[in-house]
This record gives sequence, structure tokens and C-alpha cells, in this order.
Amino acid sequence: MTLTEQTTERPEVRGVRRLSRPDPASRGRGGQRFLLVGLSLAGVYSLFPVWWLIVAATKDRTALYQSNGLWFSGWHLWDNLHQVFTYQDGIFLRWTANSFLYAGVGSLGGTLIALATGYGLARFDFPGRNAIFACVVGSFLIPIALLTLPLYLLFSAIGMVDTPWAMLIPCLINPFSVYLAKVYTEATIPYELLEAARIDGAGELRIFLSIVLRMMTTGGATVFLLAFVNTWNAFFLPLTVLRGKENWTLNLGLYNWTGTRLESGIDLTGLVLTGALLSIVPMAIMMVAMRRYWRTGVTLGALK
Repeated sequence: MTLTEQTTERPEVRGVRRLSRPDPASRGRGGQRFLLVGLSLAGVYSLFPVWWLIVAATKDRTALYQSNGLWFSGWHLWDNLHQVFTYQDGIFLRWTANSFLYAGVGSLGGTLIALATGYGLARFDFPGRNAIFACVVGSFLIPIALLTLPLYLLFSAIGMVDTPWAMLIPCLINPFSVYLAKVYTEATIPYELLEAARIDGAGELRIFLSIVLRMMTTGGATVFLLAFVNTWNAFFLPLTVLRGKENWTLNLGLYNWTGTRLESGIDLTGLVLTGALLSIVPMAIMMVAMRRYWRTGVTLGALK
């Protein structure tokens, strides 16, 4: 036996068991199981109110109060839908159209303004840019409830109270959307690409419409979706600036139906629950529809 072999060999001690190192793969699988369990519990917690709403919308007035709230008791969904669409001469359809007008048009216009503003703050150097961005950041830190009364006084002075403009104009200006657009522009729009387009003779408007907007599909879809959901779920602003029933949103109309029981003794709980179920359908469709634009935006950004 050589000297090297003598020094490398270690005598085994009887009765002593070597401790094996923990397998990193097993620790990773344990973390994945824990994460999966946590996500499953969060999913059940999030879907629980939706399940209760679906079950409640299928019941008549008697079963709504006397049966198990988490399971079906009869099937009266079609009757409830017919009552919702025909009550008060179909005012629910008018409220739905108003919500689509405010959320759709306002969010689309607000998204274009936010993308243009964010692009300008991120890729143009001009005096006062940092001060403007600081004002933008400070603006979205102010709760919208604090701005509702000043907006009402302003719209009242210019005669816009109880008009669609009282809802559309605030939707066009969203500081948080501007912040998201600026951050996304800095991450996806390189200076070299803009300089190359300018050298080729493209104007700033053409660069923005043909290049910047296409590369900001993912950010634009995110900004639009957040603005749509925020406007669709708005309550305090329409409650303040809208007076006539013909201009109300879905949330405001359902709130009025809820208070009808206290004012006139008519129980419209079934209509309110069915209307609430219908009100979440557009947002679910919007979430599914936006997935295609997110994938397209990610692929386009990678190619560029």
C-alpha cells in the first residue's frame, strides 16, 4: 500500500452511522407541495363567494331564506333572469349599457392617454420631467374618494352633473396607469430602435402608432384591464355625480334595488343576487379575452 493510499483511507468506526445530506430535489418537491396546497386554499377562498352567488341565483324567494345556502334547492334561474330583464321596463339592460359605455370607452381612451404619457416620460428628455413624474406618483397615492367631492363641484359648475361626461372624463385620467406605462416603456422600448426609426425618416407620431403601441401590447392590455375593472366596480363616484336612473351603472342600480325593501317593503333580494351574478360575467369574459393579447405582446417583445 502506498503512502497516498494510507493517507486517503479513513478507518471506519463501529457503531457510528454517517449522516446523509438532504436531497435538494426532495426539498424542492416539499416546497412545491406546500405552495400547491396554499394556492388551492386561496383558490377555494376566492371562489367560495362566487359559488354562493351562483347557488343563490337559482332559487326562488322561499328557498333563498329556508334552504341550505351552499347547495341548490330547485331551479328557478330562468325565472329570475326573466324578472331581472323585465322589471321596471327592462331598466337593468339600460344600466348594463351604461356600465359598458363608462368602462369600455373610458378605459380605452384612458389607456391610450396613459401609454402616450408614459412613453413621453420614459423616452423624451425635457425640463421638468422628474417633477411631472413625481406629481404623477403622488397623484395615484390619493384615494379617489377624496377627489369625488371636488369633481362634483367642478362638474356642477360647468353643468355636467348627471351626464355621461361626469363618468367618462375622470376615467380618461389615471395616474397609476401612467406609472405602469412608463415602467413598461423603460423595460421594453430601447433607445436604439427609436433612433433607427428616426434615421429612416419616421415621425414621432408614426413611431408611436406603428412601433411603440405594437411593442406595448402586454402593458396596454394590463392597463386597460385594470382600468376596466376599476370603472366597472366604481360606486362612490357614480353615486355622487349621477342622479337619474337612466344614467346609473349596474352597481348603483343594484344598490337601489337593495334599498327598495326598506323604503316600500318589496323584497328584491332575488333580483339583486341574479343581477350581481350577471354583472361579473363581462369581467370574466374580459379576463379570458385579454390572455391572447398578453401572449402576443410577450412574443412580440422577445422578437424585437
